Amino acid sequence: MPSPRLSVVVTRRLPDAVETRMSELFNVSLREDDTPMSREELAQALRTADVLVPTLTDTIDAPLIAQAGPQLRLIANYGAGVDHIDVHTARQRGILVSNTPSVSAEDTADMTLALILGTTRRIPEGFAHMHSGEWTGWKPTALLGRRVSGRRLGILGMGRIGQAVARRAAAFGMQVHYHNRKRLRPEAEERLEATYWESLDQMVARVDVLSINCPHTPSTYHLMNARRLKLMKPDAVIVNTSRGEVIDENAMVRMLRAGELAGAGLDVYEHGSEIAPALRELPNVLLLPHLGSATIEGRIEMGEKVLLNIKTYADGHRPPDQVVPAML
Repeated sequence: MPSPRLSVVVTRRLPDAVETRMSELFNVSLREDDTPMSREELAQALRTADVLVPTLTDTIDAPLIAQAGPQLRLIANYGAGVDHIDVHTARQRGILVSNTPSVSAEDTADMTLALILGTTRRIPEGFAHMHSGEWTGWKPTALLGRRVSGRRLGILGMGRIGQAVARRAAAFGMQVHYHNRKRLRPEAEERLEATYWESLDQMVARVDVLSINCPHTPSTYHLMNARRLKLMKPDAVIVNTSRGEVIDENAMVRMLRAGELAGAGLDVYEHGSEIAPALRELPNVLLLPHLGSATIEGRIEMGEKVLLNIKTYADGHRPPDQVVPAML
């Protein structure tokens, strides 16, 4: 007799191609609309499913995991970041956690460069100027930005995304500097033409553009705090396509208002979808709705990794993208 198919619950709408393939392989429960599940809906899914497929909008914490039924054996996250999942508690309960690494690096790096160009060339202000009907024609001194060629880019977090940003920045003629938990190998530094700074304080004081590309962990929460932000040059800009919690958002807003920072390009926010009203009001801030990995190709590839992790587990093997606490 063939073994029964795994029961899989998906918490958000995924690309049609991914949902169709899941339906072919598993007994899958799909989301009918694209709203996040309530906490009770998540608890019910944990009580009934063999596999849960959450996204970054789902907080799978210890109290929720405590409600999981004995049949739950895998949390196959749709996304690379797992800071919304209590991996330690899951492991204690014998529940595996997997993610989708190495998929969104190139797409997120593209968006990082878009934000760098948008903030340095004052594109949000130009956009608002055009749509207000105030533009009367070209002027030699209107909305002067700064060229990126020859400027220093500081990359905070030199993983896959950080290195992809470095390659793109070098093509634009930027000087690449970086701070990372571990220094890259000499051959990697040479290939990227990147200068390593052991001291984050010293690096941020010298760069013209700071790109946040590190994950959110307890050690990186408010890594760019008020003290460190004040080390930056007043004509510098900050760009974040990683996690909003890495920056003290209130301190950054105060500095932007006071002219102590030239601008910010943000794709992520400290409080998730709750955007600080001041950020919307500042003319020197470019805001995006978490578009870093938002390409059709990228989202389908993420789904394919989720499918591979579940299928590998169903076949009795360790998911290839299993996450363990030592990795965090």
